[in-house]
Amino acid sequence: MADTLVDPALLNRPMRRRGVERYNLLLDSTETLLSATEDEDISLAQIAEEAGVSLASVYYFFPNRNAVYVALARRFNEEIYRRSIIPPTDPEPETWQELLAMKHTAAAAFQNSRPAALRLFLGAGVSVAVRNADFAGNARIARSRARMFEAYFDMQPMPDLAHRIEISAAAMDGIWSLSYGHHGRITEEYRQEGTACAVTYLRQFLPEYLPRRPLTEDALDRIEVQDTEA
Repeated sequence: MADTLVDPALLNRPMRRRGVERYNLLLDSTETLLSATEDEDISLAQIAEEAGVSLASVYYFFPNRNAVYVALARRFNEEIYRRSIIPPTDPEPETWQELLAMKHTAAAAFQNSRPAALRLFLGAGVSVAVRNADFAGNARIARSRARMFEAYFDMQPMPDLAHRIEISAAAMDGIWSLSYGHHGRITEEYRQEGTACAVTYLRQFLPEYLPRRPLTEDALDRIEVQDTEA
């Protein structure tokens, strides 16, 4: 489990180490329950039982089940983000289309390995709050992806590139949701279709070919986006 990753919302909330550990234990337990059952009505009592704590301990952190789901979605987003900013170097992408395909392949593999993430982000019963958490995570990834494009390729300044990448990712997510509805996972066929959709959209704004540029430490350092950035 990702017990070293803490919901960014906790960073502004005083909490002792034991509290952080209990908080993550509850998220771990929720992920286990979401992965092991198709039941949409997971209760706080079930989470408490799975975690081996009292129901009062759950209520201390979460007023209801949806609050747990939102916190878990945020933790997944942080893990996905940390993976997304790793620059592909073996091999390095030679085209921006190849860069997208590499990143999409890695993202699909991660979600397929975490059934709870698939349910939260692609399932039919997603709440507005969870969806908004997903949107916020995708926007942050899009900003870092735009910087990754700039690190790898010699391109003209494009102030709205992150916004365009975010839209392309939303279209891809729709195709991934279709795959999840049909197959319970993101199949390679649907992954390729999602990438093709994203590439087709971005071709409206990017040239078919962007020259590669040498990677520099400065450019790679700029890929990471802080949570506070708008």
